Amino acid sequence: MPITPNAEQFKAYAESGNDGEVVMLNLLKFKVRADEGGADEGSSGSDAYGRYADAVIRMVEARGGKLLWLGRADHVFIGDVDTNDWDSVALVSYPNRQAFLDMISTPDYQEAHEHRSAGLADTVLIACTPQLDRLRGSS
Repeated sequence: MPITPNAEQFKAYAESGNDGEVVMLNLLKFKVRADEGGADEGSSGSDAYGRYADAVIRMVEARGGKLLWLGRADHVFIGDVDTNDWDSVALVSYPNRQAFLDMISTPDYQEAHEHRSAGLADTVLIACTPQLDRLRGSS
């Protein structure tokens, strides 16, 4: 499974036209063992991803964002159990889409991304726009 966006996905995100807050929903499946040949060799996929997260949380906060929530995925209550076997879920807020794009374009992020690649077996990253007013019946 790919763990980075393809060119069409990247372009659609960048050109979405949404200027406000974006919350990134991260669904994460870790490798049992991190990839061989790198700094993470011999560690668990979860440990390798943890090194990525430690570095990236500082980058997120430097751009006005924050980690909203991180937790273990325990049970598929509704949906296909086989296709939703995630290990962890994270919600990360950015003040706008450009803050996210700026972050992932830095050399520091690219360096941290090596740990992400070493640790993840699969992932889904969904950009979400807050709609609380809509849920409350406002237009």
